[in-house]
Amino acid sequence: MGKIIAIANQKGGVGKTTTTVNLAASLGVLEKKVLLIDADPQANATSGLGIDVESVELGTYQLLEHTKNAKETILETTSPNVDLIPSHIDLVAIEIELVDKEEREYMMKKAIEKLKDSYDYILIDCAPSLGLLTLNALTAADSVIIPIQCEYFALEGLGKLLNTIKSVQKIHNTNLDIEGMLLTMYDSRLRLSNQVVEEVRKHFGDMVFETIIQRNVRLSEAPSYGESIIKYDASSKGAENYLNMANEVVNKNKEIV
Repeated sequence: MGKIIAIANQKGGVGKTTTTVNLAASLGVLEKKVLLIDADPQANATSGLGIDVESVELGTYQLLEHTKNAKETILETTSPNVDLIPSHIDLVAIEIELVDKEEREYMMKKAIEKLKDSYDYILIDCAPSLGLLTLNALTAADSVIIPIQCEYFALEGLGKLLNTIKSVQKIHNTNLDIEGMLLTMYDSRLRLSNQVVEEVRKHFGDMVFETIIQRNVRLSEAPSYGESIIKYDASSKGAENYLNMANEVVNKNKEIV
């Protein structure tokens, strides 16, 4: 039985999609069977895995509408052991379309429930908001990874996200757990980066991943080639960071997966 992990933070530009794509690729390299669900209308995870977004006909939109069976929306990627349910700009409309539906927060949960047996990990790349799309992802997930960038304002908005997670735990998904907080965009030369690391570790202790994702040119170049960092430059610092993180996730979930 696989584990569903949402990667969420309503702040944009914190390394959410970078983390989803590269964690998926790293888990794939560790011979875990992974499904990535792109639940962000910007579809960056879809293009980041080399899929032409314009050619997407079936994906998260149809999954949430329940007009297609989940298996029909899955694409194979060139990343070993990684499948994808792609996104498209059409996904923007889903929040309006689901508003009147009964149990609208459970659309994703119902759609992907049966897929848990086919994968070790299902990763959901959330939109940078706390709307219905993200709510669906958190309701479907077993746990959530929160990327936090090592920059000024890093903790701004984190309280709001944690409150949302609390209310999801209370109302929609009592089993939702925080998988961990991931520090991203770390630059050891900057005093500010080090202060953020110190502050986050002080506040959240064991909830923070040991692995820190460092700023890395190769990491920011990889998406423009439609490749994960593992495929683009396996010897880079970015690849090393994400492989370490994947190992942490696997070790933490030994008893589950």
